[in-house]
Amino acid sequence: MSTAGNALPFIDLKAQYAALKDRIAQRMQAVLDHGQYIMGPEVKELETKLAAYAGVKHCITVASGTEALLIALMALDLQPGDEVITTPFTFAATAEVIVLLGGVPVFVDIEPDSCNIDARLIEAAITPRTRAIMPVSLYGQVADMAEINAIAARHGGIAVIEDAAQSFGASYRGRKSCGLSTWGATSFFPSKPLGCYGDGGALFTDDDTLAQAAREIRVHGQSQRYTHTRLGVGGRMDTLQCAIVLAKLERFDWEIAQRLAIGERYQQALAGLPVQRLAVREDRDCVWAQFTLQVADREGVTARLNATGVPTAIHYPKPLHLQPAYAQRCRVPAPLPRAEAAAARVLSLPMSADLQPSQQDLVIAALRAALP
Repeated sequence: MSTAGNALPFIDLKAQYAALKDRIAQRMQAVLDHGQYIMGPEVKELETKLAAYAGVKHCITVASGTEALLIALMALDLQPGDEVITTPFTFAATAEVIVLLGGVPVFVDIEPDSCNIDARLIEAAITPRTRAIMPVSLYGQVADMAEINAIAARHGGIAVIEDAAQSFGASYRGRKSCGLSTWGATSFFPSKPLGCYGDGGALFTDDDTLAQAAREIRVHGQSQRYTHTRLGVGGRMDTLQCAIVLAKLERFDWEIAQRLAIGERYQQALAGLPVQRLAVREDRDCVWAQFTLQVADREGVTARLNATGVPTAIHYPKPLHLQPAYAQRCRVPAPLPRAEAAAARVLSLPMSADLQPSQQDLVIAALRAALP
């Protein structure tokens, strides 16, 4: 993990804020002036702009990326015992929401070079209890959604939920992440490619019925004030956070271009080194929510990098089927050696749109020196 007092930031949110300070202040002041802190006009404005960006009919902002996944499953009426096929190599929220609703995460292994779910393994895991497939677009690269959607269609139209917490802004075969399946769900956690200054998230769909269900669920299941037509949650995204994302959205295309360029520069610089670079497929890009590689001696490399002031992180150190909270609540149809191997080797380096070439050069030089 990153060490305290590093001169080089792992994610440079201060530089981003400095570039957007005036616009963020204007946006926030507008909210303070009108005083509609819950469901104010910025909420609808942001939803309209995000839906257009993703190329879908509906965007529903929610309180967090986790809440987005939870509401997506609630809108699909996930019942206790229903199964959701997903990856074990992800943040806990992916499985957490399934278990909270009484569902069963069904874990299949990952592609060893991209770390995304291996679509070829999904079909064998489908049973009559399968209610949804939830691929994660890990590190900013979309999973193989065309193949996953085709599998879902062959089995009676199983719902597909893209967990796009790390991939908003990425493209897949000419279409944007979050506009590729039944549901797209993203996060605006501050470190994400498009982040707010707290928690926030959004759902995306072309399905009118599901969109209406999600809008009701996020306000305690209300179809109108004090008329509760379904079970719901307090899942709204605050107006102030929407205002911040609106300000950041103005710079987002530039930031995505920077992320792509910085990621490619890392990839080229690491060619030939004793590391495994993330494979980026030809039909998609990666917006590098994290710049992650795999190394054999992770503990030693991490210690040497941190000693020179280069912060690191591990995304993720233990797959979910080995986590105490989920080990007895999941189904594992086949062994998961790739996820387990990746968890022992992955290492993330500093990455943000404002990472300067001189800073990146320092990271690359430090990594070269740290490798055995």
